[in-house]
Amino acid sequence: MPGNDDPSGATGPSGSTEPSGATGATGATGASVEAGSDGQGGAHDGRTGPDMSTAPAHRKAPPPPAPPPPAASRQRRAQQQPPPGLLTRLRPPGPPPITAATLCSALAAGLLSALLLGDGLGLNLLFVAVAAALAAYFAARAAGRRLRPWTAVWAVGGLALLAVPALRDAGWPSFLALVSALALGSLALHGSRGWPGVLFGSWGLCASVSRGVRWGWRGVRDRADDSRGRVRTAARTTGVAVVLLVVFGALFASADPAFADLLSGLTPDLSIGDSPWRAVLFVLGLFGALAAAHTAAAPVRWDGITVRPGPAGKRAEWAVPLIVLDLLFALFVGFQLVVLLGGYDKVLEETGLTRSAYARQGFWQLLWATVLTLVVIALARRWAPRGGRHDRTLVRSVLGVLCVLTLVVVASALRRMDLYVAAFGLTRLRISVAAVELWLGVVLVLILVAGVFGARLLPRAVAVSAAACVLAFGVVSPDGLIAEQNVHRYQERKAIDIDYLRELSADAVPALDTLPEPLRSCALERIQRNLATSDAPWYATSWGEARARGILAANPAEPHGTECYSLGRSVDEQADERGSHEEGGYPREDHGSEDPSASY
Repeated sequence: MPGNDDPSGATGPSGSTEPSGATGATGATGASVEAGSDGQGGAHDGRTGPDMSTAPAHRKAPPPPAPPPPAASRQRRAQQQPPPGLLTRLRPPGPPPITAATLCSALAAGLLSALLLGDGLGLNLLFVAVAAALAAYFAARAAGRRLRPWTAVWAVGGLALLAVPALRDAGWPSFLALVSALALGSLALHGSRGWPGVLFGSWGLCASVSRGVRWGWRGVRDRADDSRGRVRTAARTTGVAVVLLVVFGALFASADPAFADLLSGLTPDLSIGDSPWRAVLFVLGLFGALAAAHTAAAPVRWDGITVRPGPAGKRAEWAVPLIVLDLLFALFVGFQLVVLLGGYDKVLEETGLTRSAYARQGFWQLLWATVLTLVVIALARRWAPRGGRHDRTLVRSVLGVLCVLTLVVVASALRRMDLYVAAFGLTRLRISVAAVELWLGVVLVLILVAGVFGARLLPRAVAVSAAACVLAFGVVSPDGLIAEQNVHRYQERKAIDIDYLRELSADAVPALDTLPEPLRSCALERIQRNLATSDAPWYATSWGEARARGILAANPAEPHGTECYSLGRSVDEQADERGSHEEGGYPREDHGSEDPSASY
């Protein structure tokens, strides 16, 4: 009936209502309509659709996508991931794409390393460093970094340190200069201001090697895809230029022997035998330049590490131990002043020691006392009371007195070393530890200045002082100073250790050349033989070696054979017979002594 709204029925086209299960005007059963509702060939002609459970795989509908994980699951998964490393958290997200200027400078550093560094160290090291510095400069400019005054100071200081191998033939001051130049270069690249950057900056530079190589490879790959024609043009141009140089250079060299000698001195020796070694040098130079450039473009922000002070101590609990230490230092310093002002004779009479033995016995102890004092100052500053103006005055007073008294200890240690050198002569170890003690005194002065004007510049000031000391140590030529002191001592006391002086580098030749014969020839014979077997080109020859060659060419050393060994022993035996350290004797040191401080 019209108007019937029975829910169990289906409405036909005429508007009448029919019972469920009846066939409508479409001629399809309710089941067939339900089967065809998914679009898989439903039966509009009265036939039943296919069974989807038995349909082929390509006929089945794709499964619905999985619902996104809930927020709690995502948070739990993020917590399970390992936290990023320290360098990752301190480094920017990534540098901009590498520029062509940076790539060319890094490639030049690799080529210069392969061509020049295989023959030794000299000016060639400075050439490689300049190329790497240019790569870092171009990368920093592309990243938007500006050249700041302290960055210029670190860069100039590093390059100055790399000039030490070009000046001195001795290897040990050159090694110290290389390590210091690496540290200053790291400061220039990172732009650090605090202690973390000063102490750990070189670590960040080494960690940038792999990142820099990947960064450079991406730049090369992108440019190769975009400019294959230009690369082929550059390769053809370079090839033609090399062929022309080789052909005409060979013709001119065969036409004029003097020009051939000039070319052989200017160009590196590229023999096939050392090709693997030069390949290693190329990789080291290239990777090092890319690491420097990547660090300049995306430096580790070491200043992001916050070194918080320790818990503030109570005033009396903090001050009493340090005041007691100040009193002990004052007592020792007072005794040292008495000795320095002329009380040696009484002290030596009571102890039964000679001047040299007294000096040797105390130097190492005073050196360690200086180092431990710096540690005490650092720890005391960390846990110092910070209640107000009175606490600041107390901290400055107590630590300032300790620094001043420690400076007197430094002076006493240097005085003891001077006495010991006067008795036994100057050696490499003695001049090295004396230089370290002197630098520790400079650090104490800087701490005193920081206590008055603030410690903001103290980390950089300490780094500058260390680099300046290393540079001065290399420039003054320690081997030359050792030879000069021993020659002067011989002129005064007629005692000299030829066996030790024979082991010095060519930097000692000017001083040893003033010795009388046969001591002169005995001291210079081994150095002359080493120079004769060396054929290093000009860029791998130091100024000290070139000067020694000129001196020995004008006045060669004469061979004396075993006479030199007997001569060295006879001097010591004569000193032993005289039996007096203070009267000019030069006895052999007893390295078998139980006292470890006697082994230097």
